[in-house]
Amino acid sequence: MPQELPYLPTYKNVGVLFEKIRAAKVPESFTQKYLNETLGLKSSGDRSLITLLKSLGFIDNSGRPTPRYAALKNEKVAGIEIARGVREAYEGLFSANENAHKLEGQELKGLVAQVAGSDSGTTSKIVGTFKALLAVSDFESDSLLKEEGGETTAEKEKKIDKEKQADEVSRGGMSFQGMRPEFHYNIQIHLPSNGSEETYMNIFNAVRKVFK
Repeated sequence: MPQELPYLPTYKNVGVLFEKIRAAKVPESFTQKYLNETLGLKSSGDRSLITLLKSLGFIDNSGRPTPRYAALKNEKVAGIEIARGVREAYEGLFSANENAHKLEGQELKGLVAQVAGSDSGTTSKIVGTFKALLAVSDFESDSLLKEEGGETTAEKEKKIDKEKQADEVSRGGMSFQGMRPEFHYNIQIHLPSNGSEETYMNIFNAVRKVFK
């Protein structure tokens, strides 16, 4: 079954996009206005860069930057995070060939057409977008980190968030994953008004044995 792969109508500004993101302040929301006025990418073809950032996991569906976005500000790890975003966005390619990022020419085009079931025009756009992203990605360092069990900034932040949520749950607090239920029971004992002290003691002793 054909799988959808991200592509841009024009991909000449992919590298420029990440350079400008590194130089600019992290926005509360990555909007078209921010793209045009702050980053200076104003052409109609640049609008789809926002969709591409969503596909790569750098902004969420509402346009808010994710923890991974912050890593783009760090030149040492930005390429690694982009590589990981590419692996996720083009999962179909990497499932078909784990070395998709190393393919060239007709071999890459053939893989794209196979996975996406696309015509020649769309295949060329997917390949062009993919290669533009590879130019700013660091797959080599990403592979080394995985072999060594290393984590990027974004992964560390996600891990910390999960640990905080687990701690809240263990303490009975609320979390995004749910709540810890607590149950309280009220037991009422109706004593006979004409009972003797011995009768009352027998009743209490029986209750105490039940809940031992």
